[in-house]
Amino acid sequence: MGRKKTETTDLWKVALGSAGLTCLGLLFFSRPLINRVFDSWLRTLITDPYEENLWEFISASNRTGLQKIVENSLRSQEGRVIHRPFGSPKRFPNTDGLVFNIAQLSRLPTEKNIPIDTMVTLGPKAARPVTISMPLIISGMAYGLALSEKAKVALAKGATLAGTATNTGEGPLLLSERRAAKYLILQYDRGGWNHKPEIIKQADMVEVQFGHAATGGVARRTEYHELPPKARSLMGLKPGQPAVTRAHLPGVKNPKKDLPPLIARLRRLTGGAPIGAKIAAGKDLEKDLGILLDAGVDFISLDGAGAATKGSPPILQDDFGLPTVYAVNRAARFLEKQGVKKEVTLIASGRLATPGDFLKILALGADAVYLGTVALFALAHTHILKALPWEPPAQVVFAQGRYQDKLDVDKAAQDLANFLKSCNEEIKEGVRALGKTAVRQVDKKDLVALDPVMARALKIPLASRA
Repeated sequence: MGRKKTETTDLWKVALGSAGLTCLGLLFFSRPLINRVFDSWLRTLITDPYEENLWEFISASNRTGLQKIVENSLRSQEGRVIHRPFGSPKRFPNTDGLVFNIAQLSRLPTEKNIPIDTMVTLGPKAARPVTISMPLIISGMAYGLALSEKAKVALAKGATLAGTATNTGEGPLLLSERRAAKYLILQYDRGGWNHKPEIIKQADMVEVQFGHAATGGVARRTEYHELPPKARSLMGLKPGQPAVTRAHLPGVKNPKKDLPPLIARLRRLTGGAPIGAKIAAGKDLEKDLGILLDAGVDFISLDGAGAATKGSPPILQDDFGLPTVYAVNRAARFLEKQGVKKEVTLIASGRLATPGDFLKILALGADAVYLGTVALFALAHTHILKALPWEPPAQVVFAQGRYQDKLDVDKAAQDLANFLKSCNEEIKEGVRALGKTAVRQVDKKDLVALDPVMARALKIPLASRA
């Protein structure tokens, strides 16, 4: 057996070596041909009149941008609203404009042997608060409407291995996801499929979903044929019936009047689990937060501009909502003024990708961070090789993805857990560099801004001044 394997290996080496020599030979002998072709192409490029020159497209695309040209072409092709996956490519103001202080002499850094506390209690005033090992949570990504069952179970398993929570998203609850998750946040969705008492009672936390930064609060429709059979069944759809996410949450026509009894009902059904709400951050943020506080929520999930989804109109992704850095700062300041900052948990999301991003948002006042797209990429990790180069990586995790069956749930879960643990360990290093011993000790006093606009907006010192 060993000899046969050695012979096979030798044959592969010979074959690869021959192929390499052939390519080098072709390159050597065809150099004059390649040179003539290149010269001809370059001569055409630098001598053709501009209106006939290929460079005209490059010049125009630099002015307009390839993203806009391609998307306008899709609008011309389809004649209807296009839906862009994975959020806006637009560069919103972000945490890149902030840097941390460094503890050295006036404040000493924390020694390596001193443990750093990253535990977070979600909904501390609730009868059954949830305590997680890190300030990182898997964001709501819906089964059927976005992800496959395998991807959802892997997210739940990975979160459990890392000691944190995962969110169902606005899709129907999967029993397999519930079994895999130690802590499951159930989204009380605008479609109505997670509203039954027997479903609500299974939640460790309930998040009433009013909006999402990538979609605002607008209604959405998913056609029957775009859903996997199991999702159709769990949603209770009749043959041919689309899944509709309404603009208004069923039963909440007047939020000030209808929301408090809904929160109280959810609290009773869950036996005192933390009950909160998810909103997209807009200009009227403080008014929205005031309504939620009056309703008695235990936590608030705040989605900033740049957040991603499976697909939504580019106009909503690019041109609506507050950047996450500004939204979190405003929300934390409002909660502080209302005297509830230590009672109501603030969870932030929206284009946060690195441990540095996470820690800066925590410093601005968030208690925890939702991870969406980055968690999905960590989950897919080497699985994307099964789709590339002929299909995009999302085909491995999407509900109707061509390669969804190729996802190894246990490996994907371990990869996600490794990512979460790695990020948390890096956050600990940041806390040590600040001379502190717990992530909750990090605040705005540890930050400086790199530009005057960010400094004024967040009311923190400018790096160029003492």
